[in-house]
Amino acid sequence: MVTVKPFCGLRPPIELVEKVACLPYDVMNTQEAAEMVKGKKESLLHVTRAEIDCPAGTDIHTETVYQKAVENFKKMQDEGWLVRDAKPCYYIYAQTMNGRTQYGIVAAAACKDYMSGTIKKHELTRPDKEEDRMVLTRHLRANTGPVFLSYKAVPEIDAIVAKKTQEKPEYDFVAEDGFGHTFWVVNDDKTVKEIETLFATKVESSYIADGHHRAAAAARIGAECEKNNPNHNGTEDYNYFMAVHFPDNQLQIIDYNRVVKDLNGLSESEFIDKLKEKMVVEKIGPEIYKPQKLHEFGMYLGGNWYKLSAKEGTYDSTPTGVLDVTILSDNVLLNILGIEDLRRSNRIDFVGGIRGLGELQKRVDSGEMKVAFAMYPVSMDQLIAIADSGNIMPPKTTWFEPKLRSGLIIKTY
Repeated sequence: MVTVKPFCGLRPPIELVEKVACLPYDVMNTQEAAEMVKGKKESLLHVTRAEIDCPAGTDIHTETVYQKAVENFKKMQDEGWLVRDAKPCYYIYAQTMNGRTQYGIVAAAACKDYMSGTIKKHELTRPDKEEDRMVLTRHLRANTGPVFLSYKAVPEIDAIVAKKTQEKPEYDFVAEDGFGHTFWVVNDDKTVKEIETLFATKVESSYIADGHHRAAAAARIGAECEKNNPNHNGTEDYNYFMAVHFPDNQLQIIDYNRVVKDLNGLSESEFIDKLKEKMVVEKIGPEIYKPQKLHEFGMYLGGNWYKLSAKEGTYDSTPTGVLDVTILSDNVLLNILGIEDLRRSNRIDFVGGIRGLGELQKRVDSGEMKVAFAMYPVSMDQLIAIADSGNIMPPKTTWFEPKLRSGLIIKTY
């Protein structure tokens, strides 16, 4: 069963929340981060992307950047831009996008649950990204951004959230991207105990939706701190990391699409002929085609959109084998285009569905890319089935929106 604990959050005063809160560090580059903080000296990006306050060209993984992050983090607390709650709390975080709202419980998740597999993952981590988050966490002794977890919905937990969210929120604002963020503090002892007990008795597992690198880094930090503490007893703050827990029936995964630079030496007609061995290929024309169901793909090539449908017998029935990303990877990207390693190949790029399918067409029409593939999104049921089976999804399979804002709440060690 899942262990969650309340914690004394470090968070901004109401009047500063919109200046402090920011997008997660990994959805932008240094230049974009520098633009985002203009007029926002209080932004947490000064901590999570501290290279923006270092000399131009500074390697983002150097000690200089980590020390600047520590300096800026201390300043934020000294200036009162971040203030610690007096007692351990849970928090409810609601996000609204396109009229849909999802409600998550911010809690301290147990490192032991991650290590034991009670917190389940569906992606592999990249060692360099994991190490970067681990070093920053070690320097700050804090989780500056939450891990995005999901769990199979529990009516009793839903009822607590529904009741609490009838009250006036602590924060309520619409960010520059148009997404709404609302936040409640849960600090009454009875409700705090109820939440902890319900997770411990009703939630068998939780699932990482987004934040695999943050979760892995936090677990490694916990193990490191335990090793260095001769008086370790398991209750220390380093045994837990910050996560937002959303019920699975409120989440929606959007498409994560692919663009490829070349046709592996094939002409357009030769490529389409090879596609027909594994796919039913239907030319649509210049109008954008969005896949309507599983095992269906949109393709943009040579100024035209095509509908591709995987033929029966061209994929297996295992949890990962039936994924559209696997079908496309095995039958097209590998066997026809010769792309063997999606994580490292410089011939392929990935475009989150939040940018729209017009972005795929734009990148092909510009000559930057030769062909684009629009994917039908993975479902939460598929994600949970794969995680439960102990399998791993191919790279760049899931895209969750909206992203969790950093800076609404921070957990320190």
